[in-house]
Amino acid sequence: MSVRLSAISSVTPDLVTTAQLVVETPGEGFTDITREAARFVTDSKAGDGLLLLFLRHTSASLTVQENADPDVQTDLVTALRRLAPQDGPWVHTVEGPDDMPGHIRAMLTGVSLHVPVKGGALGLGTWQGIYLVEHRRRPHRRELTLQFMGSRSEEHTSELQSHLNLVCRL
Repeated sequence: MSVRLSAISSVTPDLVTTAQLVVETPGEGFTDITREAARFVTDSKAGDGLLLLFLRHTSASLTVQENADPDVQTDLVTALRRLAPQDGPWVHTVEGPDDMPGHIRAMLTGVSLHVPVKGGALGLGTWQGIYLVEHRRRPHRRELTLQFMGSRSEEHTSELQSHLNLVCRL
């Protein structure tokens, strides 16, 4: 077995940006939000740091998963249905038969993610995407908080320095 640690880099955080993302889901399944997360990082003028994603719901979840073969998502939905079937002996049924299984599936998969950002780009693997997973059968409106913490992009830092130099000369 071979294990190797890269050189350690450090960043002094000087930027924290936050935005809300609203996703209208089509019902049970995976909705790819990678493009929206990447756009948020770009619009934040991010350099190096961390993207945090938090879903404000208890019957949907977030995950990083394969983005190349949609059969993976189909199989994952099938597996989640088996782990928490709609016809289980649930006590909590006031919001419908798919609600309690949705809570269980969200507990298993989680409602928050963190993704490294390097040079203003998401640090995802080649076949990875960021997904909101809807666990309810009907469409829902889901709200996420996106937050970047880290350094400003080199390009943006240079812009700020130019403006600062201009102001100092005045």
